[in-house]
Amino acid sequence: MRWESLTTRPTGPGGPAALFGADAVVTRTFDTPEFRGITFHEVRARSIVNRVPGASRMPFEWTVNPYRGCSHACVYCFARKTHGYLDLDTGIGFDSQIVVKVNAPELLRRELAAPRWGGAHVAMGTNVDCYQRAEGRYRLMPGIIGALRERANPFSILTKGTLILRDLPLLRQAAEVTEVGVCVSVGFTDTGLWRTVEPGTPSPAARLAAVRALTDAGLECGVLMAPVIPFLGDSPEQLRATVRAIAASGAVSVTPLVLHLRPGAREWFTAWLGRHHPHLVERYERMYAGGSYAPTWYQRRITRQVHELAAEFGIGPARRGQPRALPEPERPAGPAPAGPTQLTLM
Repeated sequence: MRWESLTTRPTGPGGPAALFGADAVVTRTFDTPEFRGITFHEVRARSIVNRVPGASRMPFEWTVNPYRGCSHACVYCFARKTHGYLDLDTGIGFDSQIVVKVNAPELLRRELAAPRWGGAHVAMGTNVDCYQRAEGRYRLMPGIIGALRERANPFSILTKGTLILRDLPLLRQAAEVTEVGVCVSVGFTDTGLWRTVEPGTPSPAARLAAVRALTDAGLECGVLMAPVIPFLGDSPEQLRATVRAIAASGAVSVTPLVLHLRPGAREWFTAWLGRHHPHLVERYERMYAGGSYAPTWYQRRITRQVHELAAEFGIGPARRGQPRALPEPERPAGPAPAGPTQLTLM
């Protein structure tokens, strides 16, 4: 493993900005059941607010990601390629070599207080899950939520982690002063599929129980039905069972997203498919022959089916919310901070 790409030394004209100092990396392992086999690389990040690429289809421009790598170990995770930027393995290394930005809360407070920051919506969980198992030990999210609440800065969280319930009081406090969006990812309810494709996550039932707890606490919580996995989780019966369970959880919306396979994730997923469902490898090669995304006709079919089921069970597709109107701070005008570009979900 090499850490040269992380150095604070200048990278030269046009080179990527350094993320943190190589001499500041502290590597730890913990011999407890939940962390066995996982290595944590504690770093002090140089920036924490990341700009979303201009070509992204996401309805936000800025993200915060306190971790790199994810112990959820989802075989399809599109963010696997980001580990390659750090000279880390994008397969098992992505699942077990977790970079922890230990100064994330204090850094976010400083960046939100900068005169050039305009209070834009901040999205979390769009790269790797901010409520993965590491958060149980490092507890970065309470400080991050607190920083956003103090500035009345709108934000949203997407997660597969039930640990979000630990921070329910903080989320309710933040929702009193700004727009807070919460979304839980549940692509299917098939437990056999879950155990092999998302082995490090809470079960779909546990995630839907978290949705119920969030909504019962007064926080509107949607479900991102992602990914819908072709030939494994897309039968009419499976879609119906999943949407029914989502509706029963009290979710205010359901938004389907078909599996996409970017470079890095594609190779890892294909290897998994060859081990568990070899008869599907050729079908996947044909379906994804045009690139990272399933054909448009297939995506539209899944979306139509899910929306019809959602209407039947009394919930609708997610609608983009508008940030709550907040008093304009008295700050000098200036450009928004040019943070590092961040890969996004879509």
